[in-house]
Amino acid sequence: MTGTLLLAGAPIGRVEDASGRLRSALAAAPVIAAEDTRRLRRLAGDLGVEIAARVVSYNDLNERARAAGLVAELLAGRDVLVITDAGMPGVSDPGYRLVVAAVAAGVEVTVLPGPSAVTAALAVSGLPTDRFCFEGFPPRKPGERSRRLAALAGEPRTLVFFESPRRLPATLAAMADAFGADRPAAVCRELTKTYEEVRRGTLADLAAWAEPGVLGEITLVVGGAPEPEGLSDPADLAAAVAVREEAGTPRKQAIAEVAKENGTPKRFVYDAVVKARK
Repeated sequence: MTGTLLLAGAPIGRVEDASGRLRSALAAAPVIAAEDTRRLRRLAGDLGVEIAARVVSYNDLNERARAAGLVAELLAGRDVLVITDAGMPGVSDPGYRLVVAAVAAGVEVTVLPGPSAVTAALAVSGLPTDRFCFEGFPPRKPGERSRRLAALAGEPRTLVFFESPRRLPATLAAMADAFGADRPAAVCRELTKTYEEVRRGTLADLAAWAEPGVLGEITLVVGGAPEPEGLSDPADLAAAVAVREEAGTPRKQAIAEVAKENGTPKRFVYDAVVKARK
């Protein structure tokens, strides 16, 4: 008989959001893999739970190395509970590699659901919730970030991102450039905590608001690409830019005008022009 791998969702803010099932699981688990062992013990204290488990650290730095040992525990018949600092293990947090290894070993994997910053932000954003995709953290390097966002410019589903407060102003500005300054979005800060704030507006407005600096944990929700009202074929867009250039309009200005008139991101029009000239 093998043990069971239990992925336990932790509160993203208020400890009162923890379920009774989480309390019971923390008290009963023989092995707990925690992203931060000190935060785990603080959570257990707040919940009035005495932990009898063997607790091991399981974070981004040691996730790959720890997997084999934890699978060995499972194969020996001991249950393993995985818990991160907040939210669900495996969702931009350690857990995915262990799940893959456990499944490959024929171990049962189950979940103890809990609060999620992704769905909480989506629910309060005021943006469409019927179809959405989660993109995690955007790349840190400006060039990589711009390329990733350009690839998402035409995505019709609502987009959900995590971002650090330090990088938020630059990311919002890059999104305004890639998606269009008027694209609606919502910055959700410190969800479920004392200083929770949801700021809604266009990407341009939010970039200006964030420029002086923002504190706290950030979840960013961005509206999907609107249905194109004008030209959408790259060849047609490139031709429209060429007409303006022949009339004396600088290329950069021509691209901006064509993008605005057709409800298309500037990056998409720029790429169409480059492709046409090749």
